[in-house]
Amino acid sequence: MRKKELQIFVYEYDTVLELPERDQKLIFAAREASENAYAPYSKFYVGAALMLENGLIIKGNNQENADFTDGICAERVALFYANANYPNAKVEAMAVTAKNSNGLIKDPSKPCGSCRQAIVEAEARFKHPIRLILDGAKKIMVVENAESLLPFAFKPDALG
Repeated sequence: MRKKELQIFVYEYDTVLELPERDQKLIFAAREASENAYAPYSKFYVGAALMLENGLIIKGNNQENADFTDGICAERVALFYANANYPNAKVEAMAVTAKNSNGLIKDPSKPCGSCRQAIVEAEARFKHPIRLILDGAKKIMVVENAESLLPFAFKPDALG
């Protein structure tokens, strides 16, 4: 038996203003997207914004449904829109934010497992990491790639 250790490097910032300007733009776009989320059941409004290699910013937000299984997360809305409309453009970075009735949530918003898998797929598709900027009221976390959040992701090469 061998024991392996995984390392994940996360950068933490106290405020949006500490981030580079392009990351600030993405967070503000994600926050704006959260304003239009359709979340009448959970009252948890998530926004995502991604930057394509051509500089275009794509926004998405969560869309709930009375049959909870039919909803979709903000990250996948943005990513799937980008893939459908700009199929050859790499995603450089994605910001994710969330708020509830009290405002911006305290801790950074993190993608769910399905979203992590979809983001890892985009990384594999373009052979290019996607920097994740996770927004919260108390701190902001930046992770260099989605695979860091899902180290044992199911990737295309697993299909044999």
